[in-house]
Amino acid sequence: MPLNEFRKKIDILDEKIVEFLNQRARICEEIGKSKTKNKAGVYVSSREREVIKNVKRCNKGPMSDEALEAVYREIMSASLSLEKSLQIAFLGPEASFTNFAAVRKFGSQVAYVPTGTISEVFEKVESGDADYGVVPIENSIEGAVTNTFDLMADSDLKICAHLTMEISHSLLSNSPMEKIEKVYSKFEVFGQCRHWLQEHLPHAEQIEVASTTKAAKIVTKEKNAAAIASLLAADLYHLHVLKKGIEDSSQNITRFLVIAKNDALPTGEDRTSILFSIRDKVGALHAMLTPFFENGINLTKIESRPSKKKAWDYYFFVDFEGHREDPKIKKALERLEDMCKFLKILGSYPR
Repeated sequence: MPLNEFRKKIDILDEKIVEFLNQRARICEEIGKSKTKNKAGVYVSSREREVIKNVKRCNKGPMSDEALEAVYREIMSASLSLEKSLQIAFLGPEASFTNFAAVRKFGSQVAYVPTGTISEVFEKVESGDADYGVVPIENSIEGAVTNTFDLMADSDLKICAHLTMEISHSLLSNSPMEKIEKVYSKFEVFGQCRHWLQEHLPHAEQIEVASTTKAAKIVTKEKNAAAIASLLAADLYHLHVLKKGIEDSSQNITRFLVIAKNDALPTGEDRTSILFSIRDKVGALHAMLTPFFENGINLTKIESRPSKKKAWDYYFFVDFEGHREDPKIKKALERLEDMCKFLKILGSYPR
């Protein structure tokens, strides 16, 4: 068959796809009206998961599941923007890794609000200036983001979703590699790329700045300089990518939380996060974990933080499988509440 005939077939299919997408969009507009009337949240992580799962179930190829998920991420992003003009606050600046994570979760069709601090993300969601917030909670190399834990302890916001993302660093510049004399980036990033820099740019001066985005911005105005930053920063500042993936460890993964005024409905595959404080006595922590063991609940994380209210007083953050509405979870939490000084449910969300 001639090439033009194949293209005509694609054109016909594209017309049908656009027609169906607009039919879907009109239904989403009606859903938005219903949510507004009932004062329900626009973003429903359990529904998002259900849509993606259904798309993958229907996929017979040759498109990969990952490709279809990326397409539907943007379709759902456009649908959310039709239901309501969403504002997503994130730990900025623009082109930061948290910005990258937020775009992966919500797509490109919603509005993003960069902030200077994690506490500002919380403030914007609490005040209603943003509908949702995206913050880092832990990194596989550097460990817990303690500021996020502390803010979760004091805030009434809930975790409604989470995602993990591989953090990959790239060398960006508009100068050739052999002429690089200065490299700009964050202190932590230099530590994560130490061996690569020693091998490939041993004589380049390493200059620390507040963010990888700022590093990229500086490099746009300097000759013979490079930045270690994200690919998003390369696009934003029109920099060439000299080398991708220069981090020393391939297991550099950060987990991010999506915070809102409400958490998520049960999906059958959920995770719940709580925090509690215990009475100071021998075996107290062991006793607190007993209700989970007795009800067959799988704990996935335990993290401790000083309460900052009394010397040697600690909060324990615990993640476990299941939703707070599950009968066995309710039973365990009720018993735990009777045993500890303080218990707070931080949210249940799709696992």
